[in-house]
Amino acid sequence: MSERIIATDFKEEDQDIELKLRPDSFEGYIGQEKIKSNMKVFIQAAQQRGETLDHVLLYGQPGLGKTTLSGIIANQMRAKIKATSGPAIERAGDMAAVLNELNEGDILFIDEIHRLNRSIEEILYPAMEDYVLDIVIGKGPSAKSIRLELPKFTLIGATTRIGLLTAPLRDRFGVIHHLEPYAVEELIQILHRSARVLSVEMMEEGAAEIARRSRGTPRIANRLLKRVRDFAQVRYDGVITEDVAKQSLNLLEVDPMGLDALDKKMLRAIIEKFGGGPVGLDTLAASIDEECDTLEDVSEPYLLQIGFIQRTPRGRIVTELGRGHLRLSPG
Repeated sequence: MSERIIATDFKEEDQDIELKLRPDSFEGYIGQEKIKSNMKVFIQAAQQRGETLDHVLLYGQPGLGKTTLSGIIANQMRAKIKATSGPAIERAGDMAAVLNELNEGDILFIDEIHRLNRSIEEILYPAMEDYVLDIVIGKGPSAKSIRLELPKFTLIGATTRIGLLTAPLRDRFGVIHHLEPYAVEELIQILHRSARVLSVEMMEEGAAEIARRSRGTPRIANRLLKRVRDFAQVRYDGVITEDVAKQSLNLLEVDPMGLDALDKKMLRAIIEKFGGGPVGLDTLAASIDEECDTLEDVSEPYLLQIGFIQRTPRGRIVTELGRGHLRLSPG
């Protein structure tokens, strides 16, 4: 699969821009108002009691700000944050080493926590509940179990697939929040803030055009802003107007609903090859020469969210909304 500008996963090109644009306080963090309001209460209560914050689980699609929110929570708690990810922790010893390096009040952030190995999860259970680390030394009959005291810390887990978390791990989080896709109005605010940080002149209509095509995701909005800025600088007068945004995004093959070539390819295949569906995912993927995981994880969630396809027991179908969009949208 070729690189998709509207992909929600973190790309190397996002590294510089995301670090520049990430806010460090709740005031600068746009959207997710309910989560911010609740977290302010939980943080203030923990600080008044002189305790560590309860363990926090954040879930939602990639690019919605889970990592950013974790950093803000650490700032508000005046705590140091140590970040790692589920795939990076391959052995139980790796997890034990990470836990042993924590200090009192620290925050441990584990991205993609659903990808932790089950044996590693078992080390986390007593660490999260009782702040202890059980280590087995030796093998066979001579093996000994040693229990080490850990400083009190807060674990913040982030996941895009909460259903893959085991119940024992999920139940040990005291605070669980679901990050929702952003409204266009919220994305416009984010884009204006990003444009100020990047010293880009952008009109309200230009911001609105980018926001509408950003699939409800700040990461995509900022990535599109970066690309449109290049077009504005080279082909226009440097100002992102509505017309500049439209022409630039059309050249990038991102249509007015945020669909790209793969999304349309998937919709057209269901309509033209399978009579609108239903069709199974394996058959659909083979018919357009794509991986099942690509369609299921990348294209399908957004097409379901905007009502262009439906999942039925017999397979995927294209809705009237989806048919109508293909007839009306350019390209």
